Amino acid sequence: MSKINWKLWITVLLIAFSVWTLWPSISWFMMSKDLREQAEQAKDPILGKILKLGLDLKGGTHLLLEVDTSKLEENVKAKDAVDRATEIIRNRIDQFGVAEPMIAKQGDKWIVIQLPGIKDPKAAKDLIGKTALLEFRIVNNSQEAGRALDLLTNKGIKPAQYREDPSKYLEIEISLPEGSSIFEGKGNEGYYVLDKALLTGAALTNAKVEFGGQFGQPIVSIEFSKEGGRIFADITERNREKNLAIVLDGIVQSAPVIRNRIPDGKAIIEGSFNAEDARLLATVLRAGALPAPVRVIEERTVGPSLGDDSIKKGFMSSLIGVIVVFIFMFVYYRTSGIIADIALALNLIILMAVMAYFQFTLTLPGVAGIALTLAMGVDANVLILERIREELGTGKTTRVAVDIGYQKVFWTIFDANFTTLIAAIFLFQFGTGPIKGFAVTLSIGLIISMFTAITVTKLIYEFLFKENFLLKIKI
Repeated sequence: MSKINWKLWITVLLIAFSVWTLWPSISWFMMSKDLREQAEQAKDPILGKILKLGLDLKGGTHLLLEVDTSKLEENVKAKDAVDRATEIIRNRIDQFGVAEPMIAKQGDKWIVIQLPGIKDPKAAKDLIGKTALLEFRIVNNSQEAGRALDLLTNKGIKPAQYREDPSKYLEIEISLPEGSSIFEGKGNEGYYVLDKALLTGAALTNAKVEFGGQFGQPIVSIEFSKEGGRIFADITERNREKNLAIVLDGIVQSAPVIRNRIPDGKAIIEGSFNAEDARLLATVLRAGALPAPVRVIEERTVGPSLGDDSIKKGFMSSLIGVIVVFIFMFVYYRTSGIIADIALALNLIILMAVMAYFQFTLTLPGVAGIALTLAMGVDANVLILERIREELGTGKTTRVAVDIGYQKVFWTIFDANFTTLIAAIFLFQFGTGPIKGFAVTLSIGLIISMFTAITVTKLIYEFLFKENFLLKIKI
């Protein structure tokens, strides 16, 4: 009885956990397309609890990027730059909140990216492609700089136009301040800032969105490392009452006046941000700057309709296969076949619940992993039942045959599942994208299959023996 009790409690708790975990996903998949879109727009909490689907099932964006290695510094190797760009892009996408993206190197200078559920490729490209070169420079507020800017303004020349090609405007007699360069601001205004950047974004440790200012507009709060904070404190100490230009990718975001020394290594970036712009900037700054520019050379959008079609066909094919297996087990093994079918169904339910609870992403290769898991489960049950049949053939009673059958077949099942699990772990460790999806579902499924094939089926036998419902096994 004690054995039956603890097995029963574990099984009941697992079933309750599975139903509770899968209920949001069941509700979601039963919704119409319109209701799903309404839930997405309303940011319904259910969205954070449903089973995550990969690019091939949910739709999304596929990008192929090329790293422009010709722009690298002389001491930077192309391979190292591509490796670093891959990791930076991965960090940016992780912080952007994309579920289970696939990011992998391809060849010497290309990076493949798959973003499930991203319906706006432009936002993805903006996030990925920003070089995010953040610099802090002192503004040249001399009279000479002011006259040069006024002259450009009077001639109707934008600072960006002049900066791009000053040779076009040789007829304009501009006296350029020595040691300064012209930069464009967010509002197309011009700034002359000192050529030397006093501090760069490499010294940042964090960046986050806050709401401040007179009207509570979004700002980006940044924090420096210990060394960066020391340098920043020194900059603010030596340049009081001067404007400090915060330059991002060559554009002055803001140029506040330094009133006092800032010793705590913190600063804010103000600009004409909306909440999404500020979040994107904070994400890019946290992830770091790309070592070289990247450009998109291939872009594909996988529509949700294709994902829905994949789900329907995958579901129908899996359902047909499961039904055929269930019927075979019942016809061939009778009562024991029903017990094996219960274990297989429970195997599938617990596997999907674990996937949903830990927010693992289900892909088409993952569906293949589930199918292989069920096949291993069938194999385990067949081994058990055939061993029991052999024991019955020697004249043993049903209860004794079942006990001996489970004892003798345990290590055979364990070895088969363990060796397959080792292969799945190596696939996960060294594989990418779809291969990892296959490995995840296979690994989880194998562990659950061992439990359902040995513990759950044995529990059912023990319960039936106790209640005298099963006096003779029919196989």
